[in-house]
Amino acid sequence: MQATMFNLNHHPHRRYNPLSREWVLVSPHRTQRPWQGQVENTAAKAKPAHDPTCYLCPGNVRAGGVHNPNYEHTFVFTNDYAALLLDTPDGSLDQGGLLRAESERGTCRVVCFSPRHDLTLAQLDPLALMTVVDVWAEQYTELGKIETIGYVQIFENRGEMMGASNPHPHGQIWATEELPVLVAREAEAQHDYYAEHQHTLLTDYLELEMKDGTRLVCANDQWVALVPFWAVWPFETLVVSRQPVTALPQLDQAQRSGLADILKRVTTRYDNLFSVSFPYSMGFHQAPTDGQEHPEWHLHAHFYPPLLRSATVRKFMVGFELLAEPQRDITPESAAERLREQSEEHWAIQGV
Repeated sequence: MQATMFNLNHHPHRRYNPLSREWVLVSPHRTQRPWQGQVENTAAKAKPAHDPTCYLCPGNVRAGGVHNPNYEHTFVFTNDYAALLLDTPDGSLDQGGLLRAESERGTCRVVCFSPRHDLTLAQLDPLALMTVVDVWAEQYTELGKIETIGYVQIFENRGEMMGASNPHPHGQIWATEELPVLVAREAEAQHDYYAEHQHTLLTDYLELEMKDGTRLVCANDQWVALVPFWAVWPFETLVVSRQPVTALPQLDQAQRSGLADILKRVTTRYDNLFSVSFPYSMGFHQAPTDGQEHPEWHLHAHFYPPLLRSATVRKFMVGFELLAEPQRDITPESAAERLREQSEEHWAIQGV
C-alpha cells in the first residue's frame, strides 16, 4: 500500500511563529464543515461628513466639556478616559511570588486621522495618509522622550466588531513604562536571532517569503504585505519594511510614502474581499524607547481581522484556542491568494 505523503494544504499540522515563539494548529480539511453559528448584522446607515453628535468631529464637545478645535488634517489629544496615567505613584505587592502587582505609569492618546467623519484609512487620499504616518512618527518621538516611558504602542481598532467606540476615523497610542507581554516576546526572539546571525529575523523571513511568493499580498519598493506562515486570524497580514529600520521616525520620505501606499492597498483589499468596511485591529511593533540601541528590531505592523467566510461570519477564539493553542482552518496560502485577487480600486461602501 502506498504511503500517504504529508501535505500542508490538506493535513492537520502546527506552524511555528518565530516572533512570538508560539505554535498555531492548522486544520485545512475543516473548511468543508457546515456553519450554523452566529451571523453578524452588517446593515449600516450612510454617515455624514460631519456628525454633530460625534465627540471626535471638529468643533464638537468631548467628555467633560472639552471642545475639539476645528482641525483640518489630523488631531491628537490625551484620551479623556485613559487606561494609564503619568502621575501614578510608585508601589508594589509581592506575597510569596504568587500575588504580585506593580504600579504602571503611562499615557494614552487618540489620533483622529481626518476631520471627515465618513472616511476610513482605505478612503484617505495619499497625502492625508502621509500626514497620519508623520503624526505617528512624531508621537513616538515625543512620548519616547518622557523619562518614565519605555514603549509606545500605536494601533487602530476598526469597526464595532473590534470594540471601536466611535466610527470616526481614529487610532490610539498607549505609552507604557514596561514592555507589554507580547512585545517583550518579540523583543527576546529578535534579540536572540540577531545575536546569532548579525541581521534581523524579519530580514531573513522576508527573503524566504519573497522567494516563495505564495503568501504575498502586495508590495512596493519600501514595504511588503503578506499573510504570515504562522497566521492565526483568517486574513491576518504582516506589513514589513524592506529595510530593517527599528522605528517609524527612522523612515525617510520615500519610506513614509511607501508605508502610506501599502496601508491603503491592504485596507482597500480588505474592504473589497467581502464588500464591507472590513473590521480589524492593526498596530505597529517597533523598538522600545528606553534610550538604548536596538539593531535587532525590525519595524513591522500586524493586521488582525476577525471575518472568516463572509461579511457575516467571524472567527471566534473559544474552546481549544482559549485553553490550549490557536487554531485556523483556511491556510495562510489560500488567504493570501484571495487577498491578491482583490482590486485595489476602492468602491463606495454604504455605511462607511
